Amino acid sequence: MNFPVAGPVLRRYGAPDGFGGKEKAYFIGARENGVVVAPCDGWVAFSGPYRTYGQLLIINAGDGYYVVLAGMSRSNVNVGQFVLAGEPVASMGDGAAQTAATIAIGAKQPILYVEFRKDGASIDSSPWWARSDSRKVGG
Repeated sequence: MNFPVAGPVLRRYGAPDGFGGKEKAYFIGARENGVVVAPCDGWVAFSGPYRTYGQLLIINAGDGYYVVLAGMSRSNVNVGQFVLAGEPVASMGDGAAQTAATIAIGAKQPILYVEFRKDGASIDSSPWWARSDSRKVGG
C-alpha cells in the first residue's frame, strides 16, 4: 500500500512516544491543504470530528483489519461508503488547528495520524507499506 499523504514519516509504530511508552501509529507530515487518499479498499466505518483528533476516518478493510486516519480538516466520504485504494477521502488543514498529533510531536505543519488495527488492537503496519522509489532500486 502507499501512504495516504505525501510527506516525511515523523514517527513510526514502536518508536518511543516520549512518555515511557511506544507509538501505536505512524505520524506523517503533510502539505498544507493536502489531499488524503485511502491506503486500502474498504468500507467507511466512521467519518467525522472526534475530540482533539480533528476529522477522524476509520476504514474497515475486512478480516478484522481497520485503518484509522486522523488529523484532517475535512472528510469527503460518508459512513457505509466503499472506497478504493488511492481514492481521495479527505484533506488536511493549514496547520493552524492543533490536533492531538500535532501537539504530540510539537509540529507546526499538518500531521496525519495513521493507525492499523486488527481485532481491536493496534498492529505494526510497516510490512504493508510500499517502498519509496528511492528504495525500490538496489545496486
